Amino acid sequence: MTTRRIFGLALLLCVSLASAQNNTVRLVVPFATGGPTDIAARVIAPLLSEAMGKTVIVDNRVGATGAIGAEFVARAPTDGNTILFGTSSIMGANPALVQKLPYDPVRDFVAVSTIATIENILVVHPSVPVNNVQEFIRFAKDNPGKLFYGSSGIGSTYHLGAEMFANMTKTQLSHVPYKGQGPAAQDLLAGHLQLMFDAFNSAVPNIKAGRVKALGIASNKRHPELPDLPTIGEQGVSGYVTTIWIAFFLPAKTPAAIVDKMNQDLRAILQRPDVKERFTKLGMQASPSSSNDLDALLKQELALWTKVVKEGNIKAE
Repeated sequence: MTTRRIFGLALLLCVSLASAQNNTVRLVVPFATGGPTDIAARVIAPLLSEAMGKTVIVDNRVGATGAIGAEFVARAPTDGNTILFGTSSIMGANPALVQKLPYDPVRDFVAVSTIATIENILVVHPSVPVNNVQEFIRFAKDNPGKLFYGSSGIGSTYHLGAEMFANMTKTQLSHVPYKGQGPAAQDLLAGHLQLMFDAFNSAVPNIKAGRVKALGIASNKRHPELPDLPTIGEQGVSGYVTTIWIAFFLPAKTPAAIVDKMNQDLRAILQRPDVKERFTKLGMQASPSSSNDLDALLKQELALWTKVVKEGNIKAE
């Protein structure tokens, strides 16, 4: 084979690889496969692929409580081919708690749209002699420091949400951190814990089976799946909201035309009845937004969790 022919084939291979790379979009999920966030990403990926005319793959980059995946996207090219499947914990809680993260949620990213929300529910073990939030507050004040709650770890939205509740109600609750929300829920069912703020999809089966009592939902409005369960705000803790959100972020300085097109694609996807139904089965609600609204939400969450961390003198593990 001549040198010229070898050079030509090499050049053709490079062009082909570059073309394939340009037609592949990475949807970076900073969590392991199989969880609700990962499953939601896999619902969206094929539909986004159709809308963009590109191959969209889910890329699970796990570690450092989401920092590895977030940093990867923050340093990626601004061509719209690398997307962060960000969450309220990665973009809001972690930066409020950890001093030296390898990314800045505001400086290093541009907001695209929220994808879904997951409500938290305040649940207690059946042995706790209360049936609503006000009864719980009175019981907690009568037993300062004697009521234990679990969370998926120090700095998680479940932990910070409980600390915010304690601050707002002037109660003393004792935190027990776990390596995941599942083990904490199991200890609540076993009676080793008295309460926890649990994610909707995890809490509902236990509520319906009578294994825990639901006292209130930590959102702005009641959930359509549990219309008889009042919000915590309705029960006297005005302004208490700790809804978990999932959203799309692109690297900073991504052209506005790319951001706008992706936002339009996501809005169309999330308004589909079949997508809404699949999200509902995951314990989520499809929640598209404008880029500006997500940006405002992010800054609001950063301010909220920074205040909670400071007031509770909470330190990272």
